[in-house]
Amino acid sequence: MHKVELSYALASRPGGRNIRNPLIELLQAVRQQGSISGAARELGQSYRHVWGELRRWEAELQRGLVVWEKGQPARLTPFGEKLLWAERQAQARLAPQIEALHADLERAFAVVFDDTHQVLTLYASHDEGIAALREHAAGCGLHLDIRFTGSVDAIAALNEGRCTLAGFHTPPSPAAGTLAQRHYQPLLKPGLHKIIGFARRRQGLVVAAGNPLKIESLEQVARLGLRYVNRALGTGTRLLAEQMLLDAGLSPQAVTGWDRVEPSHTAVALSVASGNADAGLGIEAAAQGQGLGFVPLVSEDYFLVCLKSALDEPPMRLLRDILAAPAWQARLSTLPGYEAAGSGKVLSLSAQLPWWRFRQKRD
Repeated sequence: MHKVELSYALASRPGGRNIRNPLIELLQAVRQQGSISGAARELGQSYRHVWGELRRWEAELQRGLVVWEKGQPARLTPFGEKLLWAERQAQARLAPQIEALHADLERAFAVVFDDTHQVLTLYASHDEGIAALREHAAGCGLHLDIRFTGSVDAIAALNEGRCTLAGFHTPPSPAAGTLAQRHYQPLLKPGLHKIIGFARRRQGLVVAAGNPLKIESLEQVARLGLRYVNRALGTGTRLLAEQMLLDAGLSPQAVTGWDRVEPSHTAVALSVASGNADAGLGIEAAAQGQGLGFVPLVSEDYFLVCLKSALDEPPMRLLRDILAAPAWQARLSTLPGYEAAGSGKVLSLSAQLPWWRFRQKRD
C-alpha cells in the first residue's frame, strides 16, 4: 500500500486551499490539455521533465497512467482517471479539516512576520464565501482563524468561549414554530448577541448535469426513492432539508440515503458527480464548481454573530469595515448564487429572527 506524506510551503500571495500533489497536477494538466507538450506549458516545465515524471510514476505505481499512442492526443488510462477521482473525493471530504490546518499554520506565521496582524477566531457553517473572505481579509491585515462546523455547533462554540465569531444561515425571517426557531432561539439572545450581515446565497438540489431525472423538489426525491446524500447533524443545510420534508408531510426516513452524510457542500457535489447519489441539498457554487445541474429552492441569509461585548473590539471593527467595502462585495458577487445583503451591517437580532415578542412598557 502506498503511503501519503504531507507538506506545505510559504508564499507571498494567497494560494489554493487544497493540499497539492505533483502527480495529481501532472495528470490534471494532461487531461485538460490533451498532450504532454500542452501539459508542460501549463505547468511551466519542460516536455522532457513532464514525460520523464510520468514514466517514473508509472514505474513506481506499476500501473499505466497515460495512453501512449503515437500521433494521437494524450489521454489518461482508466487507472489515471480513477486516481484523479479518488483524490478529488478525499480533498472534498477533508476540506473542513484542511481549512482548519491551513488556518492554524497561517495564524502561527502571521504572528511571526507581522505582530500587528489582527486575529479573529471564527467557527462557521461550511461556505464558499467564508473561505473567500479569509483570503481577502488576509490582505487587509486580518487573519480569520476558521473552523468549519455545523451552524448549531458554531453558535454553541461562541457561547462556550471557544471562538469570537460564529457563522450560521437561515431562510429570510424564518417563521415561528420552524426547526430554525427550535434550534437557534435557545442559543441566541437579544441584548447578549449581535448579528452582522454577511451574504445571501442560493440553496437547492445538486443534480447531474442537465438534470436528466427532472428533479424539482426534495419531496420528489423522497417519493420516487431517488438516492439522496445528506449533510451532518447540526448543520443548517440539514435543518433546511428536515424543514422541507416536514412542510411536505414526510419524515426523513422516507428519503433513500438520508443517513449517508458528507462534511461539505463540495463533498455532496462530488458524490453526485461520481454517480453515487442522484441529488443532495447544497449551494449553487458547489454545483457549478463540479459542472453539475442545480435546482434552486431557497435564498437564505448567512449571518455572523458575536457577543455584544466584542462588537467594538479592533478586530471586529476591522472585519465590519472589510465586509462593507466595495472591494469585498464585488468579490463576493463573483461566486455563483451569492450577493451582498447587509454585508458588514450590525442587524437587529429580533428583526432578522422574529421569534421574540416584547411587551411595550406602559408609562
